Amino acid sequence: MSQLSNASTNIIIRLHFQKNLITFSEIAKVIGEVGGDIIGIDVISTSKTQTVRDITITVKNQKHGQNVMDVLGLLKGVKVISVSDRTFLLHLGGKIEVTPKNPIKNRDDLSRVYTPGVAQVCRAIEEEPQKAHSLTIKRNTVAVVSDGTAVLGLGDIGPLAAMPVMEGKAMLFKQMADVDAFPICLDTKDPEEIIKIVKAIAPAFGGINLEDISSPRCFEIEETLKSELNIPVFHDDQHGTAVVLLAGLYNALKLTGKNIEEIKVVLNGVGAAGTACAKMLLAAGVRQIIGVDRIGALNKNESYENQNWTAFSQMTNPDNLKGSLTDVIKGADVFIGVSAPGVLTVEHLQSMAKDPIVFALANPDPEIDPEIAEPYVKVLATGRSDYPNQINNVLCFPGIFRGALDCRASEINEQMKIATAKAIADVVSDDELSETYIVPSVFNQKVVEKVRKAVVKAAHESGVARKDLYKEEKSFQENR
Repeated sequence: MSQLSNASTNIIIRLHFQKNLITFSEIAKVIGEVGGDIIGIDVISTSKTQTVRDITITVKNQKHGQNVMDVLGLLKGVKVISVSDRTFLLHLGGKIEVTPKNPIKNRDDLSRVYTPGVAQVCRAIEEEPQKAHSLTIKRNTVAVVSDGTAVLGLGDIGPLAAMPVMEGKAMLFKQMADVDAFPICLDTKDPEEIIKIVKAIAPAFGGINLEDISSPRCFEIEETLKSELNIPVFHDDQHGTAVVLLAGLYNALKLTGKNIEEIKVVLNGVGAAGTACAKMLLAAGVRQIIGVDRIGALNKNESYENQNWTAFSQMTNPDNLKGSLTDVIKGADVFIGVSAPGVLTVEHLQSMAKDPIVFALANPDPEIDPEIAEPYVKVLATGRSDYPNQINNVLCFPGIFRGALDCRASEINEQMKIATAKAIADVVSDDELSETYIVPSVFNQKVVEKVRKAVVKAAHESGVARKDLYKEEKSFQENR
């Protein structure tokens, strides 16, 4: 029997029942009595004595669906053969596929796409390797690489179980930004081996999106690949969160009238995402960031076994504050949580500066219940879609890779990330901006194009673009 998914409200139950022991109307009555709503019935097979039917039922949640199944299982003459929901059905056979851009209809087509015609294209690339960007899929491909060790909300589930997540990421790349992304899940946790494998497959791709790789291994993997590859390498769990967070902060500060260079920021959870958020905020002009983890506020006077904590402490906490979250959050303008549920309290909020801004990004349960926090904050954002102001990486990675691929950038640098944050923030107009709308919807079609343009511009200004789109567009217009 399949497990039910929390993401769906419809389940499909295949029932076998004996007509002489129970009627379908009796089954339907029982389903209704436990709150299930039948919206579809399909007869799979039937005879004079028995029948098999698929019954589509709307349920409230996973627990409710299980309750419906349990009740049906107790009925005399009824056997539950299987149960599935829309989420499982959507995943049957995977969620993505590869299709040719041009169909092969005859021998002439075959000779051009494959042997012997393809040989001249191969030779052209051999003589001038940069032509691979125009003559192969490299110009528009991203590898979504994971080892399945840090899947959001699930943890270390391994490469096979991580595949549905990476397929979903590939879908978003394609639908949002027309980037062809391929899920690549590696059966190794060895950083050196992961680096070696990604370097070996890099010729086929225009960019590498690292995903759901646990900390601190993700730092070494990303930094090494960035230094040794000449295509963009982007660990989305770190930088995607940081970029969208900064976008939200830009607009939250507009609402409070505070200056980014003068605010006090307390960041709880100094892992991969927390470190990237701090670096992003420092690059954007924030001067006072205090990082807090399970041992308290990180400061320059302490030595830590965790090398990431040591590096973090050296670039933050200019006043060398010490103590717990309760101690250092006093007078803070902004709280950023990339940690665990329940660590932030109403007392903490009451001790913050006027008009506090709170980003409680722990998923699926934020650092404080949004409904509890609401009366005490000016702006509240979470990582959840069922509350306003969702800090969602989907606002970032499709457009940032679209822009990087289009200008053939050698990397995604801080200037490009800050430009992305500003572009995302600018999608929300001054007329639309409010305490419950500081970042655009993930379905806002303006986001990708605005981000793409901002990324291309920043790439040129920072000297990492290897293709002059402006020159190409000007030449195209002159030759029309």
